Amino acid sequence: MINDILNNFKKISQIPRCSGNEAAICQWLSDWAKNNDFAVKTDKVQNLLIKIPATPGYENAPIVVLQGHLDMVCEQTPDAHHDFTKDPIKLIYEGDWLRADKTTLGADNGIGIAIAITLAQQKDIPHPPLELLFTVDEETGLHGAAALAPGFFDGRILINIDSEQEGYLTVGCAGGFNTDIYLPITWTKVPSNYQLMKINAGGMSGGHSGVDINAEKANAIKVLAQTLHLIRQQIDIRLVDINGGTAHNAIPRDAETKIFVPQNELEKMVLAAEKTLKAEYQNTEPNLFIKVEASDETFSQAMNSENSDKVIDFLMALPHGVAAMSTDIEGLVETSNNLAIVSLEAGQIKILSSQRSSVESRLETLTERVEALARLVGGKANSGNRYPAWQPNMASSLLAKSRHIYENLFDKKPIIDILHAGLECGIIGKKVPDMDMISIGTTIKYAHSPDEKIHVGSIGKVWYFLVALLKELNK
Repeated sequence: MINDILNNFKKISQIPRCSGNEAAICQWLSDWAKNNDFAVKTDKVQNLLIKIPATPGYENAPIVVLQGHLDMVCEQTPDAHHDFTKDPIKLIYEGDWLRADKTTLGADNGIGIAIAITLAQQKDIPHPPLELLFTVDEETGLHGAAALAPGFFDGRILINIDSEQEGYLTVGCAGGFNTDIYLPITWTKVPSNYQLMKINAGGMSGGHSGVDINAEKANAIKVLAQTLHLIRQQIDIRLVDINGGTAHNAIPRDAETKIFVPQNELEKMVLAAEKTLKAEYQNTEPNLFIKVEASDETFSQAMNSENSDKVIDFLMALPHGVAAMSTDIEGLVETSNNLAIVSLEAGQIKILSSQRSSVESRLETLTERVEALARLVGGKANSGNRYPAWQPNMASSLLAKSRHIYENLFDKKPIIDILHAGLECGIIGKKVPDMDMISIGTTIKYAHSPDEKIHVGSIGKVWYFLVALLKELNK
C-alpha cells in the first residue's frame, strides 16, 4: 500500500501547483474522481470536494471529512533553474528519506492528498462515508478555507492530514496576521565618484516560519541589514535596490542589495561582516555566506543618505523570531514574527511581516508593534489576511478514540500537540463550531525550503493509524 501512496504522490508531483496556480491539480483530481465514479464539485475559488460512499455496514456512520490543501510552497536553490509553472518535481530517494532535486518537495501537502485518494481507491478497507476536502491557496494565508461557503461539505468529523510529525495528534494551532509596510523614498542623483556594488547574503537553510522559528535559523534579510549596518559605520551608503524572501510563511534564505559607495575597500568590510555573522550562526547556518561584487548596471538615481539609513534602521528594528513562549505548554512557541519579504516596488520599499500567536491579544499587540515601527519612520502599514487560532478541545471524542487506537497499534502513547504553525482547522472550526477535529501527518523536515524531505517509513504508520481509526468511527 505504501507503494500505491508513493505512486500517487509521484503523479501529483508532476503537476505544477504553486499557490494561486492550482487549476491543473484541481482538474486532475476531478478527472480521477469521475473515472472512479465518485461525486465531485468545486466552488468559486476551486476548493474541491469528492464524496466517497461508505463501505458495506458503514452506511449509517457519521460522515468523515479528510482534509488537506492542493498548493505547495515553491522554493529552489539559486542554481536550480526550475520553472514551477511547468516543470515536474524531481524526486530523489536517500535511504528512508525522499527529497526533491534543489526544490521544495511539496510533501506539504501532496502526501496528504496521496494518502486520501489511495484510501478512496481501496474497496476492501471499511470506512464511513468520506468527503475529501481539498482547499486552494493555503500557503499564502489559508484563503481557500476562508472562502468555504456554508453547506459545501456535510461531515462534522474532520481529520486534517497536514501535520508534519508522525506520532503526534495535533489538536490546536496558532492564529496569524500579516502586515504590508510601505516606506516612501526620496531619490537623488548619484555622486560622480561613487561605484555601484552588489551584495548577496545566501546559503541559509530557511524553513517553515511556524515550525522552525525557534530553531535559531538565520533570516537572510536580517543578515543583509546587519551587514549594511556594519558597512555604513565606516562609509557612506546609497541604496539602489534591495530584495529578499519569497513567502509569508518561509524564513528568507537569500537577500540581495545594490548600493552606491565611494571608491574604497568594500570587500574587506563585507568579509569582516561575514566573519562576524558566520560566528553568530556557526551551529545553525554553516553554509551562510555574504558576497560582494561590482555591478555593471546603470542607475541615474539612488536613495539619499537619510533614506538609506532609514531603510537599514527599519530592517534592523523590525522584530523577527520568537516573541514569547507558552507558559501553559512546555516548549511551545506562543508568539512569533517572521520578517518575510523585502522588495522595491513602484519607487518605495515594501516589506511583509507575518505574525503568529495562539493568544489573540498577543497577536494583536505584536501586529500593533510592527505597525507602530512603520509609523515612526513615516511609513504606512496595512494588516490583513488574519486567520484564527484553533483552540484545543481535550474532551473531543475523536481525540479519545485516536489516542486509544494509536497506543494499541504501536504500543506507545501519541504526543498530543498544539502547533505554532497555522492549520485550516482554525478557520473551519470557526465556520462549523460543532466540528470535531484532529490533525495528523507524516514526518516532514524543513518544509518550505529546498531541503524539504519526508520520512518514507512514517507514511506507513500514518496509513495504518488512519485505516484503524476510520474502522472504529462506525461505533
